[in-house]
Amino acid sequence: MDSANFPSPFMPAFECFQNELDEHHDRRERIIKASRDITALSKKIIFSLQRVRALQAPLPTAVAKEIELRTKTITELFVAVAPDLQGTNAWRYQRQISGGIQEFIEAISFRHYLRTQRLITIDEAQAEIPGGVALTADDFLLGLFDLIGELMRFAVTSMAITGALPRGSPLEVEDGQGRDVLTDLRYLRTHFEALDISSGTPGSFNGLKKDVEKKMEVMKTCVEKVEKAVYEMIVRGRERPKGWMPEATEDRAEVPREAVESY
Repeated sequence: MDSANFPSPFMPAFECFQNELDEHHDRRERIIKASRDITALSKKIIFSLQRVRALQAPLPTAVAKEIELRTKTITELFVAVAPDLQGTNAWRYQRQISGGIQEFIEAISFRHYLRTQRLITIDEAQAEIPGGVALTADDFLLGLFDLIGELMRFAVTSMAITGALPRGSPLEVEDGQGRDVLTDLRYLRTHFEALDISSGTPGSFNGLKKDVEKKMEVMKTCVEKVEKAVYEMIVRGRERPKGWMPEATEDRAEVPREAVESY
């Protein structure tokens, strides 16, 4: 009997499965590509923001224009991929979009800090992500961990160029000098170290244990680097020429750039 004349009754079902798998792989590739593009653009935003030298002040015109253009492109990418991240697909492809979201959170939280010297809230961050793409608490938290590395670079570079630790408005604190970046870094370190990542009780972050443990160590090292730079500036600052980077070689050995970038 010729099987070609009597097709299997299971063929339509398997053809349906084939179509579903093809759609899945196409959707997954679109999300991965969008996430990579969002990551690259977010890094460029961060690089532009690192040229800023003042807290609680409007961004320089050139920097603001660069950020506006790149943020517009990121918005278009989120909107384009949003239909693929609705309903159960938001969780099915969460790992594929997560890297882009975390890098974007790092960028917008850094911008928000430079403008206001305050930490962006999860609701404010969600409002920055268009198209109904969901921001999970995990991605928000990991993005804030990444912010520590950028604040470290901002503080050390500013001290090397201006000879002073960046401070905010003097009207917000009693001493009339303004709150400095190191105070904020210590505040963040204290609260990050209070995170419960060891237990399985409701409200704990034990699902992030592996990621948080890695970022926690780098975060502590970044804060210590700023503390050491401030010490060097105060104790031996007068002995150094303007533009000197405190213990640059030694610090780079302690905090490899790839370690901070791998946040």
